[in-house]
Amino acid sequence: MAAGLRTARWCVEQGWPVHPLARGRKTPVANCEACRVPGHSRRRCPCLTGGRWCHGFHAATLDRARVDQWWGRRPGMGVGVGVACGHAGLVVIDIDAHARPLPPRDQLLPGIPIPEQVDLTGLANGFHTLGLLAALSGAASPADDDTTLRVRTPSGGLHVWYRAHRSQRWQCSTGSGGGRSLAWQVDVRAHGGYIVAPGTATAAGAYTPVGPVREPAPLPAWLAGELERTSHLPAVPAPRWVPPRARQAVLAAGRASHGTHQSLSTVLAPVARCGHVPEGAGFSDALNRAAYTIGGLVAAGRVSRDEAEPALRDVAFAARPGQERRTEQIIRSGMAAGLERPLHARRRCP
Repeated sequence: MAAGLRTARWCVEQGWPVHPLARGRKTPVANCEACRVPGHSRRRCPCLTGGRWCHGFHAATLDRARVDQWWGRRPGMGVGVGVACGHAGLVVIDIDAHARPLPPRDQLLPGIPIPEQVDLTGLANGFHTLGLLAALSGAASPADDDTTLRVRTPSGGLHVWYRAHRSQRWQCSTGSGGGRSLAWQVDVRAHGGYIVAPGTATAAGAYTPVGPVREPAPLPAWLAGELERTSHLPAVPAPRWVPPRARQAVLAAGRASHGTHQSLSTVLAPVARCGHVPEGAGFSDALNRAAYTIGGLVAAGRVSRDEAEPALRDVAFAARPGQERRTEQIIRSGMAAGLERPLHARRRCP
């Protein structure tokens, strides 16, 4: 069996949709002549429904018969295998080790200022910047994560594969430069992109797994937080103030609290503040904490679920419009955990 077919079948067994790469290269097989005509629309293209490989990762499939056709009956078409990250539920951290001059300090770790007095001697590539980013979070670098699939690239870089939570739709980055970027010389491969499968060989060399692990581990929480901070989630409308309906819900919930009971408006305030920032701001964490706390208050009988849950939902929807499905999942999960841990008021000593 040809190596490409064996690799493609293995990926399909993992539930990862695959598409062919050009022979000896890491880029997809070229479109057919009809698909190269100016003005051609991928969405109406008959090639995709007809079982052809045009349009790169958009043609990725889990169909075993099609895989056998692409890599078995047409072995000369392309031996490489690409995996459509988004449909596979994958987030792959692509670390480069290119010999390039350092960019300005504000581009090394986007959004994290590096003072001039910090000595950058020795910092030369993505392994260094990703290690620095991890250290700032008190975590180990993904490059050293031996619990997940890691793949050495022909250029000396590394692909670190992770499994995304089903509620998260992480987006690709543009890499070492502008746009959304995790760190200098560190790409993110997710929705809107593909990754070269381990075992694929190109003219530059092979993509070789490192260590014995062949399965992606869950995306670490600290790394998910950094991805959200650096705008690797779908774009949302411009920041706006919390609308009157949600604001009234907060005020009404606050009025419902009395005595030593914790004010619900205080619990919801961090979620509401996220509405002033279009991305980042730790929205997922703030919402999860609020949902957990409200669940605990409800379990202890300190607030009414019929009043508190709609108030939380209104504030969250207002803070992140267009992300209602993801928001609902966070609320359900957080409240379910909180309901298991009632937050009873502590009695004061006499």
